[in-house]
Amino acid sequence: MSLDIVILAAGQGTRMRSALPKVLHPLAGKSMLGHVLDTARQLQPQDIHVVIGHGAEQVRERLAADDLSFVLQAEQLGTGHAVAQALPGLSAERVLILYGDVPLIEAATLERLLAKVGPQQLALLTVELPDPTGYGRILRDANGVVTAIVEHKDATPAQRAIREGNTGILAVPGKRLAEWLARLSNDNVQGEYYLTDVIAMAVADGLVVATEQAHDAMEVQGANDRIQLAELERHYQQRAARRLMAAGVTLRDPARFDVRGEVTVGRDVLIDVNVILEGRVVIEDNVEIGPNCVIRNSTLRRGAVVKANSHLDGAELGEGADCGPFARLRPGTVLGAKAHVGNFVEVKNARLGEGSKAGHLTYLGDAEIGANCNIGAGTITCNYDGANKHRTVLGDEVFIGSNNSLVAPLTIGAGSTTGAGSTVTQDVPAQSLAIGRAKQRNIDGWQRPLKSKK
Repeated sequence: MSLDIVILAAGQGTRMRSALPKVLHPLAGKSMLGHVLDTARQLQPQDIHVVIGHGAEQVRERLAADDLSFVLQAEQLGTGHAVAQALPGLSAERVLILYGDVPLIEAATLERLLAKVGPQQLALLTVELPDPTGYGRILRDANGVVTAIVEHKDATPAQRAIREGNTGILAVPGKRLAEWLARLSNDNVQGEYYLTDVIAMAVADGLVVATEQAHDAMEVQGANDRIQLAELERHYQQRAARRLMAAGVTLRDPARFDVRGEVTVGRDVLIDVNVILEGRVVIEDNVEIGPNCVIRNSTLRRGAVVKANSHLDGAELGEGADCGPFARLRPGTVLGAKAHVGNFVEVKNARLGEGSKAGHLTYLGDAEIGANCNIGAGTITCNYDGANKHRTVLGDEVFIGSNNSLVAPLTIGAGSTTGAGSTVTQDVPAQSLAIGRAKQRNIDGWQRPLKSKK
């Protein structure tokens, strides 16, 4: 059966106390609405309609995509009114209503819900809570059949004692939706058009209201303020940690680990505390990551080691390569197999060949470094002339002395050596020694200046 999805994302979110629209607040590095859209796409609908209101242009600009239709709700007159704005674009046999501030809902839960929808049956996602304050209550008759939903503010004391709450997530037969929305009234405490009133209408029309529950109550938890958003963040991270551990990762402390993107892992991976993985990260077998590292959009090949306090962004570590502690690998960095980058080394848009080493206190930018090279401490590639970037190329088995400035464009041939303290401005032939420094003079009898008396 065909499917249209409507996502309600027009609310202001005043309790966030922010200029940013509520649905754009980030969770695990992605907006709440972004998470909902990812889940919606897994259901392969024919159309996704996003109802926007407060901060509409920001939402549209941030999340615009070919498979989305944005619908403006100029006045926020309730959930029923919001869905009605999308009505002209709905044509599928089933319509699923989701919420842009309920980011942890899972596709498997929605698939179970959608399986219960038919021409004479709609499906409602509910949740059992110890304290459902704020939730609409599910009203059932003596046989347990759903008869209606009453909003918390309109509920009697007896109805408020009901623990089964309405999540707001609803799947309905598409042909009936327009008729029900046209019959909605705003005769209630809030003066709004409640989508929940559709349930009583469906019952009156002889339809069956089926229910489904999420296995995890946090799936249907919304975020109305930053406290709730933080609770969702921790739950997301705990869930991500469990998945990684099930896949063969040892986390020293699952409570001190964050995933903010998509991570692919091999077996026997070890990750220490306070590690953040962002974007697309690939971690192969037997990789070790030390504490306090940030790794973004990077690939760590089999047996690679990232030592403490290192920052990787757009980098690739070859098999058995290592970096850190306190290394920074910027976009375009590739370390070959068993290459080594040590403490306080920064590498950008550079490739180190197999077995090459830059032990400490070095900057390598826009460089191609061959195999088995040694880069001395304090070396920098002078790659920028104030207008353009230039490349430095080192052949295999080059030895760069400490405190060198390699002024690009520059090529140093295989097997060559540069003396410590050199500024190398000209190409160096293979198997040569280059020394580019002032001649030392020793001045006998020189007197060190003395401090003047006050």
